[in-house]
Amino acid sequence: MLNKKTLLSLFLGLMWHNATAAVWGFYAHQRINRLAVFSLPPEMLPFFKKNIDFLTENAVNPDKRRYAVPDEAPRHFIDIDAYGDSAKTALPLYWKPATEKYGTDSLALHGIVPWYIQTMKFRLTEAFKEKDARRILKLSADLGHYLADANVPLHTTRNYNGQFSGQYGIHAFWESRLPELFANDYDFFVGQAQYVNSTAQAAWQAVWNAHAALDSVLLFEKDLSLKMSEDKKFAYEDRNGVMIRTYSAEFARQYHLALANQVERQMRQSVKMVGSFWLTCWIDAGQPDLDSLMAFDFDKQDKKDDEAEKRTWLQRLFRVRAEE
Repeated sequence: MLNKKTLLSLFLGLMWHNATAAVWGFYAHQRINRLAVFSLPPEMLPFFKKNIDFLTENAVNPDKRRYAVPDEAPRHFIDIDAYGDSAKTALPLYWKPATEKYGTDSLALHGIVPWYIQTMKFRLTEAFKEKDARRILKLSADLGHYLADANVPLHTTRNYNGQFSGQYGIHAFWESRLPELFANDYDFFVGQAQYVNSTAQAAWQAVWNAHAALDSVLLFEKDLSLKMSEDKKFAYEDRNGVMIRTYSAEFARQYHLALANQVERQMRQSVKMVGSFWLTCWIDAGQPDLDSLMAFDFDKQDKKDDEAEKRTWLQRLFRVRAEE
């Protein structure tokens, strides 16, 4: 008979699965951060490469916080369609005028990712100035996550999971299922990171480009669904000992072909942006010598604190789900 601790672990595992089902897949986020390291210049590469496993593993931390930490969820998306046809001209580039125009509550309701990227850029620049290795790594991992989210078409709409178009589940399909199946064939050579003259404009441009791709994301899935029966569209697969219903490999392949490597393009864009933002923060901080930080390593207390923080996220998630 299962004891209470085991039951709690199973319950949290299921809740965790549900909480992370509608985000860039863990696999994609981790791969984006990892690949971004190799776009950095020689002055940055040794320090970042030494800590590449940390940057990879912790690329998913914002998603783990998403349903457990207040104010986290809006940082991952923006509902462009909530602002009408004039959104591109109506939405302010910077946070302060945006709050003056719409108010913080309204902005939070519809997501703040392009503005929050600017906040994270400032924080990482300050960490570089202070040569705070711990903060540099933690903020770099988090910033990479938000930049990748800004490049996801379904992060730019209220219909983020196809719930308004009869396509429920398309979110995880596009950004988790497709990369897991096909990313090994993607070309991730994106060249060297480049200095970004306006990180605010770059963040917004990523959002607009992603939003422009949204029609294809929804239309091609709907067209393909009309041509393929339910028993061929879906399949059951074992995920960590749990049988889940997911899109079949054949349906995914046909959808992937219809999109003409759209997911690959958005992942490539994410990799290039992450590396370029890291580089820009370092340059704006005065190009501090990172070789002097090579001796840094997370100590036992850091690891204990990190584990305790993640347990707190789970406990909060557990309480929220229990209250629901």
